[in-house]
Amino acid sequence: MQSQDIKPREPQDEPIVENRELNIWEALIPVFALVVMLFYNVFFAYGDDALSGSNQFILIMGAAVAAVVGIYNKVSFNQMMEEVAENIKSTAGAILILLMVGALAGTWLVSGIIPTMIYYGLQVLNPTIFLASCVIICAIISVATGSSWTTSATVGIALIGIADALGISLGMTAGAVLSGAYFGDKISPLSDTTNLAPAMAGTDLFTHIRYMLYTTVPTISVTLLIFIIIGLNIDTTGTADTSQILAAVDSAVTISPWLFVVPLVVIVLIVKKTPPLIALLIGTLLGGIAALIFQPDIVANIGGGTSLDFTSGYKGIMNAITVDTAIPTDNAALKDLFSAGGMSGMLGTIWLILCAMVFGGVMDAIGALSAISKALLKLFHTTFGLFASTVASCLALNVTASDQYLAIVVPGKMYAKAFKEKGLAPENLSRTLEDSGTVTSVLVPWNTCGAYQSGVLGVSVADYFVYAFFNWMSPFTTLLFAAFRIKIRQLTVPNKA
Repeated sequence: MQSQDIKPREPQDEPIVENRELNIWEALIPVFALVVMLFYNVFFAYGDDALSGSNQFILIMGAAVAAVVGIYNKVSFNQMMEEVAENIKSTAGAILILLMVGALAGTWLVSGIIPTMIYYGLQVLNPTIFLASCVIICAIISVATGSSWTTSATVGIALIGIADALGISLGMTAGAVLSGAYFGDKISPLSDTTNLAPAMAGTDLFTHIRYMLYTTVPTISVTLLIFIIIGLNIDTTGTADTSQILAAVDSAVTISPWLFVVPLVVIVLIVKKTPPLIALLIGTLLGGIAALIFQPDIVANIGGGTSLDFTSGYKGIMNAITVDTAIPTDNAALKDLFSAGGMSGMLGTIWLILCAMVFGGVMDAIGALSAISKALLKLFHTTFGLFASTVASCLALNVTASDQYLAIVVPGKMYAKAFKEKGLAPENLSRTLEDSGTVTSVLVPWNTCGAYQSGVLGVSVADYFVYAFFNWMSPFTTLLFAAFRIKIRQLTVPNKA
């Protein structure tokens, strides 16, 4: 089955209904209304809990405002609903991939693949290259888990404690932790934002990841070089003691280098351009088999049995694939890292996508996206101008809406047609959304990401801001590539990179 078989028309390919053309201010009314409602919802009402459902409903309210503008301009309700239906249909592939990502994360946890990565990753610590090691360890764990939040709340906390014992600046350490965590989150197929960005832009997951590597690898390389130089020029005291957390991991699961075979198989499939659903399904099934071989007691426990038999094995693997599961551990720092949500854990992101498609569909039907795209193309006559506008919009939403998901969703839907009009492939947009929306969220103190990370690590945003090199350099890297037209893929000129 080819990946395009599950991809109906791309969101940016949907036809625009021709009605009385909106002027730019009419087109922006729903956008302004959405930003104001989100600002209140996050700042004054729900705070960090806004993504639990209220932000999704705010997107519906934004769609309602757009619908009022449309009705005023003689657009029928049926036209709007037809466009919404087409938009939702276009996300079918992304939603299936998200569900499979949740399934893979569950089996990779109970099989011990993720704990094994943590176990070996922590053993590379050395005081002289401690900061660079923090970047590498957090990157590995974040790629494996798909979550920068989980990485910082577990291994990140441990690394902060080690830094304190070594006499290394906690601001530097937090910057290194977040640089690695957000690099891993950004390129991990398990990450919700990494799935969300291509869904909004209209490309597929693995094309998005491959194209992101062009800007992400240079940025993380420079980040590592900076931390190596800093590490060689600071004095440390004490030693990096990770024995306690290593012992806790070792006692909770069976650690084996053979478990790396499963992620290596998936990596090979990705390199061979296997359709995402097939690669993720194979990774999930191999993870389940590995769980039965290496962690029979854990599987039996999750399946509700005292020993492994067919029923407890079947239920244990199915539970890991579909619902919340956890590996028992006495170490409080590992509890979050040793839990996974399965397919059900992805429903919040799927809910957000569906609501975003409702907002985008109505905006499309009333001609608002067309008006915004035309205005942007008039305002920014160059490719660089369009990229700069996208970056600025993502940063503005991280500051005003205080949520990284919305910093991806709103600009993604708003700029998709503008990129197409410029003859730019959708992966240009999805990459820019991540380079400027995902990673910069942690640099805003009142953003949900900034508030969470500073609270978890016990280091203020002001203290780690300058040291989160990867996070603040990423938007500049994507603009640099745009300015010099490096790896800017065209829609109509396939031979031009």
